[in-house]
Amino acid sequence: MVSMTTTQLQGLISMVAVLGLLVLMVLPSVIGIVHDRRADRRIRQARQDREAGENRDEAQKSSSRSTVPSTATWYADGRRSKKLVSS
Repeated sequence: MVSMTTTQLQGLISMVAVLGLLVLMVLPSVIGIVHDRRADRRIRQARQDREAGENRDEAQKSSSRSTVPSTATWYADGRRSKKLVSS
């Protein structure tokens, strides 16, 4: 059986305490690095998805004109729907 002297026990306790403090001080940095890498990965994936979508949209478009309806079209559609409801 191995018996420890008081000095050896105090040294062991001190070493464990120092290692515990080191872990407590380094842990927030490690968590931050992991969080930043995850965010970077998501941003990179979103950028790739957007570029792939833009390339697919450009291949499907027949002209460079916008497909968003004009204000006049939107207004006319609204007027038509009101007429149908009121009649």
